[in-house]
Amino acid sequence: MKEAKTTLAVKVNYAVAERVKHFCRERGLKYGFFVEKAILEQLAREELKEDLVDLKNLRELEQQAISLDVYLKKRRV
Repeated sequence: MKEAKTTLAVKVNYAVAERVKHFCRERGLKYGFFVEKAILEQLAREELKEDLVDLKNLRELEQQAISLDVYLKKRRV
C-alpha cells in the first residue's frame, strides 16, 4: 500500500532553491524525493546528537545505578 503524501510548504533562500533544482535536474531526480530524503537524513543526525547527549548525561549517573537483580529483590519480584 502506498503511503499518503502531503504538501509541506516552506520558504528557503532563493539560491538554495536554485541549487536544489539544478542538482536534481542534472541527475534526473525528483525534487520531492530529494527533499524528503534530505529531511529524513537530517532528522536522523539530530536524533543521534540527542542520543549522544543523553548517553553522556546518563553515563555520569551509571555509578549510582544498582543491578536489576538487586532492584527486583528489593521489590520482592
